[in-house]
Amino acid sequence: MYIVGLTGGIASGKTTVANILKTLDVPLCDTDELARKVVEKGSVGLEQVVSHFGKDILLEDNTLDRKKLADIIFNHAEERETLNRILHPLIFKEVNQWLDEQLEMQADVVIIDMPLLFEVGYDKQVDAVLSVFVQEDVQIERLISRNQYSYEEVKSRLYAQMPLIAKVKRSDYVIDNTGSVEDTIKQVIRWVNTVKSMIKR
Repeated sequence: MYIVGLTGGIASGKTTVANILKTLDVPLCDTDELARKVVEKGSVGLEQVVSHFGKDILLEDNTLDRKKLADIIFNHAEERETLNRILHPLIFKEVNQWLDEQLEMQADVVIIDMPLLFEVGYDKQVDAVLSVFVQEDVQIERLISRNQYSYEEVKSRLYAQMPLIAKVKRSDYVIDNTGSVEDTIKQVIRWVNTVKSMIKR
């Protein structure tokens, strides 16, 4: 089974690429979804987060106040690292269970969608890395127009991740998402065909 790590920066279009891969029936594990799962109400993960950050991090229904947590971790690097130390082991456990299931189903190519793949060293756990690239000014424009972030909020989120150009240099494959959606779709289809041909040899 050929395991590919999919990564990219915030607002790079990684989710678009992930959705295209799903339509092509390539099994994909979304670690953002897993990150939400491991801090669901009543979970061990949420208990550990509250233990460190305090009950103020909860909404009235005792679920996680994601906006309040985001404001903390994107403005304090130490707190971000603490959160990662809490959540990453729980997320990796879920990923490993998913990989076991895919192996049982005899999948040939699988994708692990992980925004912080390089930052957490998970590139060493996969066979290849596929990065989604756009210029930084495009990221900034998308975050301001799409997410209504202030320029300061945009910068804090961008600086919390490895620069996209650095990710590209360390990647085996790159999807350039600066063009149209149609162009991105063509690139993804071409990449899937290339990889499937390669592993059949």
